[in-house]
Amino acid sequence: MEKPKISVIVSTYNSEEWLEKVLWGFNQQTFKNFEVVIADDGSGEATKNLILEMSKKVDYHIIHVWQEDEGFQKSKILNKSVLACRSEYIIMTDGDCIPRKDFVHVHYLNKAKGYFISGGYYMLPMNISKLITLEDIEKQRCFNLNWLKEKGIPKTFKNNKLTARGIISKLLNWITPTNASWNGHNSSGWKKDILNVNGFDERMQYGGQDRELGERLFNFGIKSKQLRYSAVCVHLDHKRGYKTPESIAKNQQIRKETKQEKRVWTYYGITK
Repeated sequence: MEKPKISVIVSTYNSEEWLEKVLWGFNQQTFKNFEVVIADDGSGEATKNLILEMSKKVDYHIIHVWQEDEGFQKSKILNKSVLACRSEYIIMTDGDCIPRKDFVHVHYLNKAKGYFISGGYYMLPMNISKLITLEDIEKQRCFNLNWLKEKGIPKTFKNNKLTARGIISKLLNWITPTNASWNGHNSSGWKKDILNVNGFDERMQYGGQDRELGERLFNFGIKSKQLRYSAVCVHLDHKRGYKTPESIAKNQQIRKETKQEKRVWTYYGITK
């Protein structure tokens, strides 16, 4: 099989309803030369069956990378998925983020040696997350601000993420005060750069493990590009039962050490 130009890693855990919408979103992409690698942190048979069914329906190749359920081990499954990617360039997103039809193309056009890309997301409430149908994704209604307003979305500055185009989106990317960090929901970079810093630190659980990877990339000399208003996905709502004060505190300490010691390598990553 010919190597794709882009590999997209989609993380998931027992969320078939959301994952189906996300995979359907990737089937609408204008840029077609990509594969999807599903980083599955221990989901059950329902997720496996969905992926088998979707593999028959979508235009792109799906690779399913699975590990036993041992609690929240997203860093570990992401490292396995990085190794499974056949492309030199990797986009990472989550199984609750539906990509707009230009999502992969925007990442592809903006990739550059010595950089990673930091994208954004538009958060949807649970009621709208539930009511989005596959047809709404096909017709791209879930990215249409007027359609969302009819469903009760309030008027906020963040709505610009869905409406900004061309020069306006470039201007908003430039002036946004948000750091261009590595975000698990929407970032991309070169596989060799990720391998050079040894991937994700597998000691880290929920809370900033993606940012810590970005901080080691910065220490390694890689810069970031802000595409918060250009690379767009809508984020479906969900509970975060795996978020604990202990995991947050532990991760903050690891990130503090990474910054203070200017670490580029983790001894708890891909290479043990």
